[in-house]
Amino acid sequence: MNKPIVIVIAYLLAFPASTATANEWQGTVVGVSDGDTITVLSQQKRQVKVRLVEIDAPEKKQAFGQQSKKSLSNICYKKPVIVHEKGKDKYRRTLARLNCGGIDANAEQVRRGMAWAFTKYLTDPAIADLEKAARESKTGLWSQPNPIAPWDFRHPERLQAAKIASIPASETFSCEGRNARCKSMKSCAEAMYYLKECGADKLDRDGDGIPCEGICGKK
Repeated sequence: MNKPIVIVIAYLLAFPASTATANEWQGTVVGVSDGDTITVLSQQKRQVKVRLVEIDAPEKKQAFGQQSKKSLSNICYKKPVIVHEKGKDKYRRTLARLNCGGIDANAEQVRRGMAWAFTKYLTDPAIADLEKAARESKTGLWSQPNPIAPWDFRHPERLQAAKIASIPASETFSCEGRNARCKSMKSCAEAMYYLKECGADKLDRDGDGIPCEGICGKK
């Protein structure tokens, strides 16, 4: 073997090639906001707000919100972290997959039943598998009878609209023969029928999907 080649091999063994890429950096976790958001102090002494990708944790005021935050703190707080950056969200937070002290924090939160797989933005099928296993074993938030997804909790009008839409009709409705005004509606189910089937948008003045709120209400 030529001497120059031996030198090169020896150098590579002594200084292994870094697997870091342009979107990968290191730091220390100095704050945990909730179950999917942390603050990292980079090696350049810059504090960066990081939102964990692939998952969505319960909101702090939601059931299991505080437990989820505590779980992420146990995984990451004051520990060295490798941030695999994926971009920015609309709030200018860094989106990332995190390795906290050797643990994939994103996946671990889901495995512990402390976060949902964020289906709208999911790219890693392994996260969905972890959620399925947590559901089946009733781990963490899945111990609840009817856990509410955080994206629905943030938009309660969607839940109310879905609830109203599921109200069984006690009579047969028709788009003909009745003026589509809230004061002429006999029930919430009828108002929802006129809104959805007859295009009576004026029954839903604020556009939240709930017609005639004096009848249907916001709960």
